[in-house]
Amino acid sequence: MKTLRHAALASTTALALSACGGSGTGSGASGPTGTVGATPPAPAPATSATPTTTATAQTCVREAYESLSEDQRLGQLLMIGFDTNAPLTALDEYVRDEHVGNVIYLGGWEGFEKVRSTSEHLDGLVDAESTGDVGLLIAADQEGGIVHQLRGDGFTRPPRALDQAALSPDELTAAATGWGEEIAAAGVDVNLAPVADTVPDEIGTANEPIGRWGRQFGSDPAVVSEYVTAFLDGMAAAGVVGIVKHFPGLGRVTGNTDFTAEGIEDPVATVDDPFLDPFVAGMDAGAGMVMMASALYPGLDPDNQALYSSAIVTDLLRDRLGWDGVVITDDVNAAALAGIPAGERAVGFIAAGGDIVLNGEPRATAEMLEAIRSEMATDPEFATKVEAAVERVLSLKDELGMLPCSAG
Repeated sequence: MKTLRHAALASTTALALSACGGSGTGSGASGPTGTVGATPPAPAPATSATPTTTATAQTCVREAYESLSEDQRLGQLLMIGFDTNAPLTALDEYVRDEHVGNVIYLGGWEGFEKVRSTSEHLDGLVDAESTGDVGLLIAADQEGGIVHQLRGDGFTRPPRALDQAALSPDELTAAATGWGEEIAAAGVDVNLAPVADTVPDEIGTANEPIGRWGRQFGSDPAVVSEYVTAFLDGMAAAGVVGIVKHFPGLGRVTGNTDFTAEGIEDPVATVDDPFLDPFVAGMDAGAGMVMMASALYPGLDPDNQALYSSAIVTDLLRDRLGWDGVVITDDVNAAALAGIPAGERAVGFIAAGGDIVLNGEPRATAEMLEAIRSEMATDPEFATKVEAAVERVLSLKDELGMLPCSAG
């Protein structure tokens, strides 16, 4: 099944996605509800996908959605962490009983064979009772430098993004194709890379999450845009879904949201921020997801962190920039979100217009799912957003050949 998935992606990545590379059905973008609310640009015509193929895909997605139980649908909205030190069967109950539809490798996995055999085990959990025969997205964070979750024999450690940008764009695409082929062969469908954040020279290494480690391609958003595209092209050529992160940008903060709630405010960002350009370039290049930051952007929303802001997720990303695909959180176990119950973290993100909650702590799964169910029961608008989110995830999986009705 992995071979089919990767072949399906490789054959579809050349397709132009509408507007800013959106891959979803579009049913989840609600009208402006926050402080941004500008009229979105008219979407560009889809030049590579015929109306017939688009209609067929939409029919398949709807067919898959209707075939799932409510619990199976909700499981598509979680991605849970698989720690390298956990036993092989550590996530079995979450996939089989809680119907979780997506997994991420965390903690530094050593050696190709360990990853490959674990991916095969996870794929073996997919059946009619667990996920409704919908395949799992298996993800890793293999951006390069300090961030490389797949290590040891069989995996190349990509250099940090600043060093990747010393290559020509064509050279980076060729290198990224090789890195992508390695992780694809190990059964990984999604690489949570590249970083689309721009770090100004005047901040540099004082930017704790990105600049300190050279995770950015540069300080000029035009340069960052070029290399984001080159990296994504390489992943796509290898049959791996790439993403862009951390929207709307972590380049101006000083604190790392993984470890602190201090220094995580960007006072400069607006809807016309040129630092948004690399994200748009990545969406145009076929990124499969956009990952939200957990930072604060008072010029966009004075009250909410980005992942909980409808002004940022819906009004800016979806409506103004035209993104119609999957939106995912960074790990919601971040220190910047401390004090917010796990269930509220999931509900708040989906209410803002998001899709997949990345939860590195699997034990919070039941609490998150129950909170989503409870909110759906009392809020019809939220229930509609859940349906749209599930359809967007299924649309991405259809492109990968992961639905029972997916073509070829």
